[in-house]
Amino acid sequence: MNVVILSTYQHFGGAAVATSRLHRALLNQGVQATLLIGTSNRQEKHQPAPEVAFLANNFLAEQTAFGRFVAERLYFLPFERDPSVRFQFSPAVFGADLDFHPAVQQADLLHIHWSSFGFLSLSGLRSLFSLGKPVVWTLHDQWAFTGGCHYTGGCTHFMTHCHHCPYLKKPASNDLSARRFDRKQWAYTNAPLHVVHPSRWLAEQAEGSALLGSFPHQVIPNTLDQQVFAPATSPRDGGQPQRLLFGSANVTDTRKGFRYFAEALTLLHQQHPELTPEILVFGKGRSYLFNELPYPIRQLGLLTSEADIVAAYNAADAMVVPSLEDNLPNTIVEAMSCGTPVVGFRTGGIPEMIDHRQNGYLAATGSAQELADGLAYVLTHPDPAALRNQARQSAEARFSEDVVAGQHIDLYQSLLSAPANR
Repeated sequence: MNVVILSTYQHFGGAAVATSRLHRALLNQGVQATLLIGTSNRQEKHQPAPEVAFLANNFLAEQTAFGRFVAERLYFLPFERDPSVRFQFSPAVFGADLDFHPAVQQADLLHIHWSSFGFLSLSGLRSLFSLGKPVVWTLHDQWAFTGGCHYTGGCTHFMTHCHHCPYLKKPASNDLSARRFDRKQWAYTNAPLHVVHPSRWLAEQAEGSALLGSFPHQVIPNTLDQQVFAPATSPRDGGQPQRLLFGSANVTDTRKGFRYFAEALTLLHQQHPELTPEILVFGKGRSYLFNELPYPIRQLGLLTSEADIVAAYNAADAMVVPSLEDNLPNTIVEAMSCGTPVVGFRTGGIPEMIDHRQNGYLAATGSAQELADGLAYVLTHPDPAALRNQARQSAEARFSEDVVAGQHIDLYQSLLSAPANR
């Protein structure tokens, strides 16, 4: 069994991180798997390993890949509602031609992950489907079944046909989202596609969509090395200051909900003056709300090494994930694996990860008061060691490499043994 996994990036962004972790888990289970990367981000370095192939493997190829990325953004520029949505809609007009790449040609099965930003165009996707090889597509957001947005923000047009898109400057019945929706229908026609979702929430969204509703679907969560992401050998004790952790690739991304965290901290300060937690924040960017927090804040910056990320989780009493929309956040998987309980909103795939009042706390989406209640619940819990232990146990049962890789291997084998592939 020769599997090729396709991803725009190797380490940059949550989808890329999840993809690379699955690749490593499959290798550890003895699967012959090649990770084919569209391009390396400037913030990451090439990994010289035989199991990893870079489409952009020289200076000219890197410039070409960057050109495709720029072309994608420039294509969308005249249509965008405002700069805040510039990277939240991908038209997939420009992309690489992978039909004749040696890894793709030699593969028994293709496994697509996040493919936007100039890696695969819709024409490129159709060409891969036309090879006749079984294709697994793990969705990390809603893009595959919308007219171009990565998260719909509550819009349900994808269930019938995208149009009047709220991300566009001039929404209309035949706007860019409607035209790209039609193009996706063309690309998906007769595709040998099996769709995988890290969360039941995303699966339900896709199953109800006009574009992907007719394809087979399966829920398999993201995976994580439980030996690397583990509780500290010296657990936190009562003599240390209490700490709350917030992390995001981009702290200023409104979808990640930092402003609700800030509001919750103000309420916590008013309602529980005896609590004086320190706030830890990792990720790129600085929110204007930092200066308004009632507690001291320590910025950790963009953490790139696993050791630093693990240390941050182990330094905290709770991870806070106030996302307004999310699939299966890596931060929750990582925190729970380190035995750190999580407080988050009841949205997307988050309720599938947090068992309310067992390994964390679920608040109503957008409720700063309930988020504050969750923070107080964790910070005043009578048995924090038990709370941490439950978080760790749930992560081991759901996200460990052998569990998740095993589910993928079973899927691959079933697709390869199907009559059409014998």
